[in-house]
Formats: sequence, structure tokens, C-alpha cells
Amino acid sequence: MKIREVIVVEGRGDERAVKAAVDAEVIVTSGYGIAEETFRKIAFARQRKGVIVLTDPDRPGDQIRKRINDRVPGCKNAYLVRRDAIKKNDIGIENATPETIRKALAKAQCVVDAAPDAFTREDLLVHRLFGGRDAARRRETIGRILGIGYANGKQLLKRLNHYGINRREFEGAVDRLTDGGDGSG
Repeated sequence: MKIREVIVVEGRGDERAVKAAVDAEVIVTSGYGIAEETFRKIAFARQRKGVIVLTDPDRPGDQIRKRINDRVPGCKNAYLVRRDAIKKNDIGIENATPETIRKALAKAQCVVDAAPDAFTREDLLVHRLFGGRDAARRRETIGRILGIGYANGKQLLKRLNHYGINRREFEGAVDRLTDGGDGSG
């Protein structure tokens, strides 16, 4: 599978995992302390080919993703959920299977400037994605189905609106939850 966009990852292990999964150019941030030269490379790649940010599904990965998206608007974002990127209590893209990486890249989303927020906290409450016993599991599955990764309730609401997820896509994902679908498809 050849990917046109340049994929941005955190470390060399992540780069090896991505290159084992797809044919793509990769930029490595070397963690949170992203050098100015790296930001310039990402911005250049974004202008020429497009960029997909694929960081670890943990707090540092989220912080790196945010820094990149703030400095280089218009990047696509691909997400893995923790259970797909963990091995012996180590969380990282380097632990994901090639198939999981390909699926995440295929679902990459671009942040969009949407009209007023389409989704509200009420939507999450109605669909048991916030405040319930199994809300975390349901959010993880919704994140996998929609390709926006696991998030707490507040982050999920932000991602639904920022990535321009429409009501039909959301309802379809919720239907898969109630039908017993695990979102792996």
C-alpha cells in the first residue's frame, strides 16, 4: 500500500513499524522537543504532498500531535487505540501490527473549520458515551470505528466537531455499538 502523504511519527521504532506496513515517506519528531528544522520539514511536506500525523495513543503523543497541528494547520490525523499499540505495558506505534497501521492511515481525518458545533454533550449522554458504566469502552469503540482514536468525553466531543464527522457517520458508528459490532471492521 503506497501512501502519498508524508507520515509524521515520534520515534525511529515508529518509523520502522510504519515502513513495514506501507510504502511512505516518514518524518520523525524525536519526541516532544520538536526542532525548528523538523517543523520546517513538516510544513514543506504539508504544502507539497500532505501530512498524516500518527503519534502514540498516550498523553505525550496527544501533546506532540497538538503542537504539530497548531504549527502546521491542515495535517490529517490518524489514530490507534491503546490496545492496538501496546506490548508488555509499552504504548507506541512501534507495537502495532502492519494491518492496524494501514487501517488507521486509511481513516486519517483532517481538522476542518466547521459551522457551529454539530455535536453537544447531550449527544454523548444519550448514546452512553459520557458518564456511564461502560462509557470508556464505548468511546474507544466509536473512536476506532470513526478513525479518531480513544478520547475522554470532552476530547471526543471536540474531535467529532473538529474532524467534521457528520450526523450520519456518528449514528452509523453508534448503531454498530448497539448491534454488537466491535468496530474492528
